[in-house]
This record gives sequence, C-alpha cells and structure tokens, in this order.
Amino acid sequence: MYAVIRTGGKQERVAEGQRLRVELLGLPVGGDVELAPVLVVDGSRVMATPSDLSGAVVAARVVGEEPGPKIRGFTYKPKSNNRRRYGHRQHYSTIEITSITVPAAG
Repeated sequence: MYAVIRTGGKQERVAEGQRLRVELLGLPVGGDVELAPVLVVDGSRVMATPSDLSGAVVAARVVGEEPGPKIRGFTYKPKSNNRRRYGHRQHYSTIEITSITVPAAG
C-alpha cells in the first residue's frame, strides 16, 4: 500500500516506514503529524476522489531537522558598478511515515 501526500506545495509518494525530507513543519522532534492523502493505492483498489479519501489519513512522526544545500546567487547591472552576492539555505524536517489508514470498503 502506498499513498501520495501533499506537503509544502509538493506531492510525494510514500509508503509505511519510509523516511522523507519535507519543508520545515515547525514541530518538535518526536512530534506527530497527520497528512491528508491525495491518492491511496491498496492493491488493486485506487482511491482518488474526495469522497473515497474522506476518512483516509497518513500519520507521520518528526525524527529530525536539517539544513538543505547552500544556494549562492549573484546579480549585477552593467555600466553602473552595481553588484550583489546573496545566499540562501532552506531548512527541512525529516519525517517517518508510521501508518496509512483508509476507510473500510463499502
């Protein structure tokens, strides 16, 4: 069984027990979070409509935080001696998928 979740403006395919790096959630390490799935595949059963997914939940636990890669940028304007260097480093939360629960078929 796997699910597709939406977090931080992105979608990721996840399975139970998988570790995943997502945008910073603002939760302490060890905190639990519930994510709403966009799609759930359970064998031959595919749930994708809002009515199918109304009771589906993907539970995860925050296992850590880490910074991403450093991004360096440079801008300049010719003929005016205008130069600027900048950098950015995004922070991420590492989560572990603990369970994928779906409503009973019926």
